[in-house]
Amino acid sequence: MPQIIDGKAISGAIKDELKNKVEELKAEGIHICLAVIQVGSDPASSVYVGNKKKACAYIGIDSLAYELPAETTQEELLALVGELNARKDVNGILVQLPLPKHINEDEVIRAIDPRKDVDGFHPQSVGALCIGQPGFVSCTPAGIIQLLKRSGIEIAGRECVVIGRSNIVGKPMALLLLRENGTVTVTHSRTKDLKEVTRRADILVVAIGRPKMITREYVKEGAVVIDVGIHRDENNKLCGDVDYDDVAPVCSAITPVPGGVGPMTVAMLMYNCVESVLLQ
Repeated sequence: MPQIIDGKAISGAIKDELKNKVEELKAEGIHICLAVIQVGSDPASSVYVGNKKKACAYIGIDSLAYELPAETTQEELLALVGELNARKDVNGILVQLPLPKHINEDEVIRAIDPRKDVDGFHPQSVGALCIGQPGFVSCTPAGIIQLLKRSGIEIAGRECVVIGRSNIVGKPMALLLLRENGTVTVTHSRTKDLKEVTRRADILVVAIGRPKMITREYVKEGAVVIDVGIHRDENNKLCGDVDYDDVAPVCSAITPVPGGVGPMTVAMLMYNCVESVLLQ
């Protein structure tokens, strides 16, 4: 049986550590505040925003919620971001993605003060990660590093393969594994002989966005498999990019869906909020 990497338990431990840290900061008169902006009422986004608010309440971080109608203009959204940038009592700003099609996501991300960019998406945050400078790291990849470390899985010197090259997961994931001294290969839709490449991996991170695509033919015996995907299957059950039942018997450790990577994203957002005070 593989080791089941329990994201719920690990994220709970991180939140408890942060709760203690926030209490210490409050004792010094330092309060932390996160502003969350949602444009429109995308159901998945509403669930994520709700989870973020709950996590803030648990840890002791103040949260401001801006729920804007779908027809909000780009100018109105940028004006709100500018206002929050200027507020001394707001430490972190998060604009929930995706945004409605008439709004340029890239411009909105660039408008956030990098010192308040708790999502880690601003070009300055990404650049800092590339060259090993301090800054915010995208929450999902940062959470995956914590899952590995806190599960006793060594990264240094291991062959690591990332499937997917998105700006939010694939690219920062590769950089973080490299920072931990892993030997990293990034694969994507144009990779030739994908199975051959993934079968070299000691640690396989799957962020391809296709339900149950990765079966045991892609996985080396004894590999660690991290599944970033989340979908609904034909029976409306949650599943990942990895065919869990097929892959679990051949690997040494695996993340389930749900309960693996998902809870870590919110925990690391909370971590970034606490870090924002130190950066500012």
